[in-house]
Amino acid sequence: DSRYPRDGRFIEEIGTYNPLVNPVEVNVDKEKVLKWIKNGAQPTDTVKLLLKKNGVL
Repeated sequence: DSRYPRDGRFIEEIGTYNPLVNPVEVNVDKEKVLKWIKNGAQPTDTVKLLLKKNGVL
């Protein structure tokens, strides 16, 4: 979405990622992710990998 810069303000938070704990902590709101993808959002390859590992995709 071009409304905000890539590293700037977010439109909606759909989860969190904490690489500092062992094992890595990933929390994702599956319903929000699927809503955004249904509406045309295209996750990056890295995000796709994280979503697949968490059973969202």
